[in-house]
Amino acid sequence: MCGIHAILTPPSSSSSLPDHLPLDLERRLRARGPDHFGQVERRVVVVVTQQEEEEEQQQKEWSLRFTSTVLALRGDHVARQPLTAAADDSRSSGLGSGSGSGSSVLCWNGEAWRVGGRRVEAGENDGELVFEQLLAAASDQGRVEAVLAVVRAVEGPFAFVYFEGLSGRVFFGRDRLGRRSLLMADLGGGGLALCSVAGEAGEGWREVEADGVYVVKVGEGSTERHDWVVGEGAADFVSGIGRFNRALPSGSCALTAGSPSVGMLRQQLLQSLRLRVLNIPLPPDSSAEAKTRVAVLFSGGLDCTVLARLCHDVLDPDQEIDLLNVAFENPRVVAHLQKENGRLPNFYEACPDRITGRRSFAELQNVCPGRAFRFVAINVPYTETQAHRQQVISLIHPHNTEMDLSIAYALYFAARGQELCTEPNDPRPYTSPARVLLSGLGADELFGGYSRHPSAFQQRGYAGLIDELLLDVGRLGKRNLGRDDRAMAHWGKEVRFPFLDESLVRWAIETPAWAKCDFENGEEASGVEAGKRILRLLALELGMEIVAKEKKRAIQFGSRTAKMESGRVKGTTLIS
Repeated sequence: MCGIHAILTPPSSSSSLPDHLPLDLERRLRARGPDHFGQVERRVVVVVTQQEEEEEQQQKEWSLRFTSTVLALRGDHVARQPLTAAADDSRSSGLGSGSGSGSSVLCWNGEAWRVGGRRVEAGENDGELVFEQLLAAASDQGRVEAVLAVVRAVEGPFAFVYFEGLSGRVFFGRDRLGRRSLLMADLGGGGLALCSVAGEAGEGWREVEADGVYVVKVGEGSTERHDWVVGEGAADFVSGIGRFNRALPSGSCALTAGSPSVGMLRQQLLQSLRLRVLNIPLPPDSSAEAKTRVAVLFSGGLDCTVLARLCHDVLDPDQEIDLLNVAFENPRVVAHLQKENGRLPNFYEACPDRITGRRSFAELQNVCPGRAFRFVAINVPYTETQAHRQQVISLIHPHNTEMDLSIAYALYFAARGQELCTEPNDPRPYTSPARVLLSGLGADELFGGYSRHPSAFQQRGYAGLIDELLLDVGRLGKRNLGRDDRAMAHWGKEVRFPFLDESLVRWAIETPAWAKCDFENGEEASGVEAGKRILRLLALELGMEIVAKEKKRAIQFGSRTAKMESGRVKGTTLIS
């Protein structure tokens, strides 16, 4: 995880370019990337032809500044960003200082698991590898297409800004599924600002869409968008990843534990997890071997518990796994519980996700007796929520509804990973040292986990279900992952999504609907409900019968961040 900021300042404003970033913005960028802070500047001379009585050419100088902060999680060293090298030196490693208008710059915030079909090895830094390929592309005659080809061949979550020095173009964008944040704001005179997060003065920022790669020629002002997939059949691709299987079954197709798709899902998840949890380096200032490098955002539900269980199969036996379970003091709910019980109950332990979390934690301990799972009970008093309210609102900008805020609260405090002392004699609170967090997001869209999926099947059978699943998968890149990234990365943590690995998503959308969820046959056919049945059957195979039967619950209701002051507030209400 890293922080990115880039600003393209037109000639009319270059003299007023401040020496430093606004302090609040620099603080937020440093919070995202605590291991390194770097800046470089470039000047680009643009020749402008003025049409008057006689054509007159004038040279206008644009100022460009690139800022990167780094959370070092890839390779055997801290890759000091922004990465720079002379654009005519494709042999450079990307670590030189670089200078002048012909020097290329890369600000990289991502995890490239595969580049050009090749897996990035444990000792390699993915940003440096991508930069080397971009520099090589600069020597190509069709520079724009060559650069686009490099970016299109990257698999993994990322956001980036790349200045190609020879042509004076700036390329920027987010990955196909929008797993990393990147905001943009238009400046006067054709100028442009790009950033991972808005500062306190956040007016004018909007999210860069995850629908392609954007290119702007310095001095021209207009921005071009280039699709992720081009050529014949490009329109058939979903989220720029693969073609959705719209086949209808020829007869009754029961999904059972012996179905091939269940075993394939296990293989796909294990492959995805190996990329995301193995070879995580120690923090640069760590002097001792860390036993906890991975934590799971843990509600105790089906998706996250399956991930925790499979992590046990992947990680070395001595690696501990933190399970981050968050519960909030909701004044409205607390008042109701006190009235109902005649006394003040332990409202944290009464939270739905805390109840589910402890139950699933116990089952994990039973199934994996040799693994040190740590249940991290993150209790958030109402006063603590209010103390951080403005910061969370600023982080999620430009999202600004009550639902955005309630979801962000849960993710923000879960990512902090800190147990709070709630009694005077409590021992020193534990804070998870893990800098990599795992999320189960994506399973509902891929495998039919929402309530509207059985409704679609009841109305139109498999044709209706397929249309609904296709709609959900197609919207993955438009989900609020940028908002979630900004809320969680503030603590110097990186969230990774095993269900959203490109290979897994491609396999899932190419698999027939009846091999993923089974609304045609009742629970008696397999022992678990129809929604996400493929994942529930996998949970049974992994020895987790209780988890296999867990119901879906939205995070804001499970952790009780929703409607803290009034039960009449709607999720779409704008934050006041």
